[in-house]
Amino acid sequence: MSRARLAPGATLAADLGGTKIAVACVSAGGRVSGYATAPTPAGGRAVVERLAEMLATLLPPAGGDRAAGAGGEGPRGAGPHGAEKPGVTLSPPRVAVSIPGLAYPNGDVWAPNLPGWRRMPLGRLLRQRLRLPVLVESDRNAFIAGEVWRGAARGASDAILLAVGTGIGAGIWSGGRLLRGHAELSGSVGWMALRPEYLPAYRRCGGLESHAAGPALARAAQAEFGQPLTASELAQRARRGDAAARRLLRQAGEELGRAMANLVSILNPQVIVLSGGVAAAGDWLLAPARRELRRWAQPLAARQVRVRRSTLGPQAALLGAARLAQLSARPPRDRSIS
Repeated sequence: MSRARLAPGATLAADLGGTKIAVACVSAGGRVSGYATAPTPAGGRAVVERLAEMLATLLPPAGGDRAAGAGGEGPRGAGPHGAEKPGVTLSPPRVAVSIPGLAYPNGDVWAPNLPGWRRMPLGRLLRQRLRLPVLVESDRNAFIAGEVWRGAARGASDAILLAVGTGIGAGIWSGGRLLRGHAELSGSVGWMALRPEYLPAYRRCGGLESHAAGPALARAAQAEFGQPLTASELAQRARRGDAAARRLLRQAGEELGRAMANLVSILNPQVIVLSGGVAAAGDWLLAPARRELRRWAQPLAARQVRVRRSTLGPQAALLGAARLAQLSARPPRDRSIS
């Protein structure tokens, strides 16, 4: 992996996933450089070590222009340099990590898909290893911050990122701020109740996720075709005229549309951005979702909202985590994401 040259104010960003780790340098203006990926280790401290090694490769060589820093925590575990004036170069560079789970304010992480990560002290371990200020953020919050900063919701004051893949979650941007909830659990929309009957499967992942996430589509395809299929594979069959594939995608889209209708009626967003593997089915899924949204949502809010697919792809979490780290260094009155 080649070393990227650190621009003034750059952030070292990482997107930790269940199967892949991505890292890059993100400039103060949102330019991404030095992008690299590697498989995620099986779990435990090995994941932290791999993450630290990858981030370290983005730093200038020893004796270069790196400004080292260590010490106590700033806002949301961002280190001791949390009160710099707008426009002043961040020194030392900050580290921002997006994680697939719950990020506590002190940088600890609960990530159920990573063995041994019930309360991993990721922020502290990375600060000790890299001697830099570190911010740890949940992926859904990083996704929406990235889309509002440089993506499909750019410049919006109120937006929702709906990630539909193996699970379903939402990042919520309301009134120009992240909506976190009392225990950082806002956006758990996979648990949304949409049907009157309660099925045993809902205990594990909730009602919406049980019917509209990737595994739900795969189970439906298994029952219909004798093999599990992804949303993209079902879309390919739909384009060839397969009525059963079209029906499965329509049903999943209708579930998502009713969920979006609830979100629109409660939060009145300007934009809903869809990301994740299921969204790759395109209009075979999105068209019925939009119809159900318009049917069920508060009429004025439904007419105002735009539903778009993500434009940032795999860079959304990197950009969003980096931007949140940049904002954490500013006084609260100057934390506009634009």
